[in-house]
Formats: sequence, C-alpha cells, structure tokens
Amino acid sequence: MIEPEAAWARLRRLTPARIALGRAGHALPTREVLAFALAHARARDAVAAAADLGALEAALAGYGLAAVTVESAAPDRPTYLARPDLGRRLSDVSRARLAGLPPAPGALALVVADGLSAPALAHAPALVAALRERLGQRLRSPVVLARQARVALGDEVGEVLGAEAVLILLGERPGLSAPDSLGAYLTFGPRPGRTDAERNCVSNIRPGGLPPDEAAYRIAWLVEAALTRRLTGVALKDASDEPARLATPPGAR
Repeated sequence: MIEPEAAWARLRRLTPARIALGRAGHALPTREVLAFALAHARARDAVAAAADLGALEAALAGYGLAAVTVESAAPDRPTYLARPDLGRRLSDVSRARLAGLPPAPGALALVVADGLSAPALAHAPALVAALRERLGQRLRSPVVLARQARVALGDEVGEVLGAEAVLILLGERPGLSAPDSLGAYLTFGPRPGRTDAERNCVSNIRPGGLPPDEAAYRIAWLVEAALTRRLTGVALKDASDEPARLATPPGAR
C-alpha cells in the first residue's frame, strides 16, 4: 500500500499544478507561501514587460525571414491593459505601413505579437521556423511583428494584406505555473468584427507545455484544413491526432 505522502509526491512530479501543498497547523507551509508569491510576481512582471521586437526580428532574420513592425492603437502598456479595444486595432501609421507593402505570394499572413506576456516571445522563433518548414510558400512575407496587440489585431492585419487566413502568435495571459505561454490563433477570411468562435486556437506553447515542433504540426494541419474547407472556428475540429487522418493531408480528402 502506498503511503498518502508518497502518492501525492508522485502526482506532484506529473504536473506543475499546485497540489499536495501540505500544511503547518491551519496554514500553508512557509515554502509554499513564498513559492506562490514568486509565481504571482513572475506573472505580474510578464504582463508589464516590454517586448524586444528588435531581437525577435533579428532571430527571424537568422531563419531568412523578413519582418515589419506595427503597433496597435494603444500608445503604451498602461493604456493597452486598460483598453483592450485599442489593442484590437492598428494605429493609423501602422495600417498605412502595411497597406504600402507590395503584394506577396502565399495564403497565410503571420503575425507575432507581445499580447499579455512578452517573455512568451522567446518561443516564437523556433515555432516560426517549424511552421515555415511545414507550410512553405503558404506563409506570406514579411512576418508582421505587433506591439500592444490583442488576438483580434490579426483580423485587421490579414484584411489589409489581402490574406486568405491569418495566424497570430502571441503571449497568453500568464498563469501561476506558466508566465511564458505562447498561443496561436488561426482565422480564415480575416476582417475586423470576427468573433472568437470563428478562430481555432493552439495554446500553452512552451518547453514545459506543448513543444514548438508538436505545436507546428497541429497548426499546420489546421491551416491546411482551413484553406481547403474555407473556414475556421467551431466548424473546424482539430483532428490532427486522429490515426486515420495522420497520413492524409486535408486537401486530399
């Protein structure tokens, strides 16, 4: 028979969730109180941090990918946090910048944005490289790097670029076990006013969650399915892990 403490210890090794914290009298042990405070501080820091888009652009250049930087209508971080609506729209200058780009081949506009966790952008270069390998010419160039962005900013970017679909990678709202989680949101037929029900999401992309290579496989499957069926969202189910479909690309059915 396994002792309760040993059983809980085994479970704790399988998850970063806060389980089996123990107790000191009627309270938590000091180590757990301090660990919670540290995790909370890391989450707050991730939300407030400024994204280094210059470093991200340099990393993408190492993979042979050009980039253009844009900003949302939120002029600074405090405004961005207080006004989510402004983070969903391009600034006038940024919209004009994108509108001035020459036409580029490819059906998919790719946006990489800070979102609510700038540290999550550390995982973006590896994910973009894996996506490029899987999607090839479907990816439009240049990659759009966005500051003070919400998910829906991708809709306006995709519309201005005339893309069939848009994929936005951005930092997710930090949790107490993962302050650096990257999320990927795919929308077919992007335009302002699209709802979250019209998107597909692959979340928790990070070394301690969904590894970039596996995330790229799932995202690429969704992209191919979306462009074949001409839809995303609740009508498009992620069947990338179904054995009967693994060997058959969406466009072949």
